[in-house]
Amino acid sequence: MSNVTLSPQKQMTTMLGHPVAENPIDQMFDEVYAHYGLRWQFWKCDVTSEDKIAAAIAGIRALGFAGAAITVPYKIVSIPHLDEADDDVRAIGAVNYMTIKNGRLIGHNNDGKGVIKAIQKVTPIKGKRVVLLGAGGAGRAMAVELAWAGASHLTIITRRESQGTEVAQTVTKASGVPAEWMQWSGEVLVPDNTDILMNATHLGAAPELESVPVNWESVSKSTTVVDVITNPRITPFLKTARDKGCPVVNGVEMLVQLAMQIFEEWTGIKPDEAIFQRAVAKALGE
Repeated sequence: MSNVTLSPQKQMTTMLGHPVAENPIDQMFDEVYAHYGLRWQFWKCDVTSEDKIAAAIAGIRALGFAGAAITVPYKIVSIPHLDEADDDVRAIGAVNYMTIKNGRLIGHNNDGKGVIKAIQKVTPIKGKRVVLLGAGGAGRAMAVELAWAGASHLTIITRRESQGTEVAQTVTKASGVPAEWMQWSGEVLVPDNTDILMNATHLGAAPELESVPVNWESVSKSTTVVDVITNPRITPFLKTARDKGCPVVNGVEMLVQLAMQIFEEWTGIKPDEAIFQRAVAKALGE
């Protein structure tokens, strides 16, 4: 165990989102806090509608939380309620966690950074053509970070044209990398020469475990298939890809990578990745 002085008082951290029940983040963080001898605790708060998010964020300040994560569907609408946003949040247009300094709520976004580290364990990103299914708060962060990491082209596939084109424009503005929107209508036909295919939607999450409507005949075995879902580790989307012979990257690996950075920002302790990996496996009952 690290030589860390016990906190004189309990510190509280939280995550705001909807739904949050199946996300293992609270059990993972609590296990890591305990490992490092911190009297900290992580709470998941289900904020059931957008009109409550301002009050929820105000409550974080009022209740003296040490830090907070923001998850879907509030990564974009939360920004106006913060005191400050870092360069990543301003470039991406979404926030996924907050640090709290002298009572000020400062927004950050490392969604994409977690994705980059997870993908690079399996395949290089530089020069790759990426197809992204979905473009919500997490998706847009991942799209921008993939471009910053050297992807040569991005295709954003969404049902709503306004959302997809706006994210494609954000990618190109932030990185100079060409990005285009493609209509999601029925079963997705994946463009030829796709190197990385990523599901950035909620399809496949527990407990529904819905399938992502992809025409798998259009997916090459050489395509690396990525899912952002954190529970289960192997979603129906990833199982189909793996059965086809594609390399896969799961959302749990992404969660670990971004959670380690958040933990360090909140506590000042650089964690051992093995501790996080064991904690998330335990949270998932693996």
